Amino acid sequence: MTTPSTTHQATLKETARARDLIRIKTARTNRSLFLPAFIFLLLLTQIPFLITIGFSTMRWNLLYPAQIGFIGFANYVSVFTSGDLVPSVIATVLITALSVILSLLFGLLFAILLDRKLPGRAIARTLMITPFLLMPAGAALIWKFSMFDTNIGMVNWALRQVGLPVIAWSTDLPLWTVVIVLTWQFTPFMMLILLAGLQGQGNDVLEAARVDGASAWNTFRFITLPHLRMYIEIGTLLGTDIILQVFDPIAIMTKGTGGTKTLAYLLYERAFIGLNVGEAAAYGVVTVILTLIVATIALRTLFKVFMSGGER
Repeated sequence: MTTPSTTHQATLKETARARDLIRIKTARTNRSLFLPAFIFLLLLTQIPFLITIGFSTMRWNLLYPAQIGFIGFANYVSVFTSGDLVPSVIATVLITALSVILSLLFGLLFAILLDRKLPGRAIARTLMITPFLLMPAGAALIWKFSMFDTNIGMVNWALRQVGLPVIAWSTDLPLWTVVIVLTWQFTPFMMLILLAGLQGQGNDVLEAARVDGASAWNTFRFITLPHLRMYIEIGTLLGTDIILQVFDPIAIMTKGTGGTKTLAYLLYERAFIGLNVGEAAAYGVVTVILTLIVATIALRTLFKVFMSGGER
């Protein structure tokens, strides 16, 4: 004979079982919706990467097509013993770090200015976005000839007007030449991200700070800047990811000279100038591994917003 307590326990078990079935069904549905994108991403990225690994184990120089063959890890030995990898890593880190930091600082400055109610603010925003809309090759050509040229460049013209010596930017300051161009091009990108953060800040908090007598600097330092931390992290991560792959300014303005031979340009040099497909593939594999290591460390330590959904 069943008692009311036994019936209640059976009902609870049935309810729990039904919830588990619903949870399992929901998980399967979510995975099935995600599966096409996952398969597409796998085909688009991992298969070419596996082919690249295969190329990296071959002796394959386009100048000697008859000598193509398997050589194991000889290309990787060449990568780590040729002396080109470490300078390229240093150049990549310097150019990326300087460009991201400067574009963040200038982006924050312009975001603060454009967050104010000023006449012509919409036009100013449109003009500020323009550099980021230009093709990287076009921006590099504009700066190389219209701005940095020794004879007709506007920067050297301005230096002459104040009695300063002319600078051959691409040869005297190649690293800063690339950094200036990248900063100019990515400042609007950072500005848009930070401007979105500023416009999402509550006016009641700022008004309360003003009522309490807080200065503009203290309001920015203790209220606005902590609020923008998430947006700064997002801008830093996305900007770093994009600038790491930059090739056009280096190829057009410096040809990798003067400490500007980044990993991207080194791969191009090995593949399309040296025509050594096997060694270029080995550099590509090493670059991917180094990038994954740095990205993993950054996501787990510096950019916690992506790991915890914005919770601090």
